[in-house]
This record gives sequence, structure tokens and C-alpha cells, in this order.
Amino acid sequence: MQDGRIALVTGAGSGVGRAAAVALARDGWHVVAVGRRDHPLAETVEECEGEGGSGSAVTADVSDPESVSALFDRVRADHGRLDLLFNNAGTAAPPVPIDELDVEQWQRVVDVNLTGSFLCARQAFGLMKSQDPAGGRIINNGSVSAHVPRPDSAPYTATPG
Repeated sequence: MQDGRIALVTGAGSGVGRAAAVALARDGWHVVAVGRRDHPLAETVEECEGEGGSGSAVTADVSDPESVSALFDRVRADHGRLDLLFNNAGTAAPPVPIDELDVEQWQRVVDVNLTGSFLCARQAFGLMKSQDPAGGRIINNGSVSAHVPRPDSAPYTATPG
């Protein structure tokens, strides 16, 4: 089935992801709102519909290749195409000095923020390449925390030896 323009937004349960999903729905896109928690995704879809658009919620873990594969299989089955991927899902490590950050916490950040974006882009590219007409757009949203540190974290500087 083809529903017009189809957008998939990861991290759509709150914040920038929800705002992007609602804006896309307002502009006439059908939005597939993706995240790990059902209730916030349902709220996002409700907002999309309240703006006159349409949406559907799909729970998925972007850091898990099987979950991402199932997500894109569902998009293909439900809509037959994908015109826009907004890679937005992200997580942050606790605001602690780096020597106190557990490797597992760091790995979770990498798995969600970096690997998750790769997994979704890879699947989206494959779908976009095979659909008729071929093509689409992929937007990767990055965090501003690299440029705007949290106010509760003091800068760490090394002193010359």
C-alpha cells in the first residue's frame, strides 16, 4: 500500500523527535514514530493526528540489528516505501568524569547514537533504493552536547607537565 510521503522518525517519543514527527505530520507526511516505549509513541501519534496528519507507532531498539530489520520489514509491508528517515534516537552517558564512566555505559551510548544511526540508514537506503520511484532522504540528527556541555559538568583541563 502506498500512503503518499512516508517518514520514519527514531526517538519520536519525546523532545526533538516528537517535534519533528508532529511537524512532518502537519506538512502532510504519514509518520512512523519509533522508540522504545509504547506510551510516549502513542502520545506522539495522537499529536500528529491532532495536527491533521497521520501516524503510526512502532517500538524498536535501534541498537539491535534484528529489531531494526523487523522495523523496516514492517514499513515495507505497511507502506511499500520510505521517503524520509530522521535518525534522532540518542542517549547520553551520566555526567561523570571520564575515569568514572563504566565501559558498559559508554558502549550503550555508542550502540544507540552511532550504531543505531548506521543500522537505520543501512536499512533505509536498501528500501529507498529498491522502491519505485527510487530515492529518499536520510537526516542524521546529532547532539549539541559536544558543543554545549551540561551546566552541571565542569570542564576538565590538563595542565602541562
